[in-house]
Amino acid sequence: MKQDSARNAAYTVDCEDYVHVVKFNPFDSGDSCALIAYGGNNYVVVGTCRFQEEDAEVEGMQYKTLRTFHHGIRVDAIAWSPETRLDALPPQLRFCTAASDKKLRLFTSDLQDKNEYKEFDGHSDYINDLVFAPKEGQEVASVSDDHTCRVWDLEGNEKAHFVLRSPGMSVCWHPEEAFKLMVAEKNGTIRFYDLLTQQAILSLECEQKPLMSADWCLKNTLKIGAVAGSDWLIWDIAHSSYPQDKRPVHVDRARLFRWSRVNENLFATTGFPGKTNTQLLVHHLGHPQPILIGTAAVGSGLTWHRTLPLCAVGGDHKIFFWVTEM
Repeated sequence: MKQDSARNAAYTVDCEDYVHVVKFNPFDSGDSCALIAYGGNNYVVVGTCRFQEEDAEVEGMQYKTLRTFHHGIRVDAIAWSPETRLDALPPQLRFCTAASDKKLRLFTSDLQDKNEYKEFDGHSDYINDLVFAPKEGQEVASVSDDHTCRVWDLEGNEKAHFVLRSPGMSVCWHPEEAFKLMVAEKNGTIRFYDLLTQQAILSLECEQKPLMSADWCLKNTLKIGAVAGSDWLIWDIAHSSYPQDKRPVHVDRARLFRWSRVNENLFATTGFPGKTNTQLLVHHLGHPQPILIGTAAVGSGLTWHRTLPLCAVGGDHKIFFWVTEM
């Protein structure tokens, strides 16, 4: 089984442990390599990737582990800070994790002697997603099964608290809309909050549930995508609070939705991990059928490269990478 699924991916990286979550750094870190972080049962590994698609001197892919952070508990989600810089002296790595003990942990490292972490306490149930403020990186927003979205400063103080009507599944912060937060709830509602007034200003409905994942398109702030039930759904918020486009894609149920960071018509979805494998589908809004179908042994997590049409999924002791055409 393993060989078949690994052959489907363009590249794979072997990992020490089961990979629960994987995340490319979405921000420019001042280095020619892409930063990637992945979380297992009790640690987070940060590494760099370079692909032949961007550098003719690379054969296939080069991967190097920069540092392994002991976490002590299963990692459920990872968010990168825009303050991460590899070209600074000393370099700075900063990321935040959500763990199965309902806490956030903020890690800061100079890749030498300074390795600190702070715990943020407050959620009373599992945390499903988290994100840094995209400009300055001085705040972190998180959503949880406890029906709240919370905004924290880097000391772990709660700066804002939004009460939801169902579990919060996804939270997004767009670099061009720094004072708005998008929160997607399991009941099928996506709301935008104004962070200055701390009021809801817009809501979208997908009219089906469970909504498992939603994303705000980097290249077009009017585009929102989500998966609910076995369908993907796309909104154009300039036109309607109901989806403009939707399609059934995953036979059982869809799990994750992520927009490409380089093309506003390109996105990926994953199915729920089955007994043996997970399906990754890459879609293009101009095509009726998925343009790429991949399978990974019990996959989890889904992330796009910052500058390439390339996405990664975690799995059993592996990360799988798929390259797609624009």
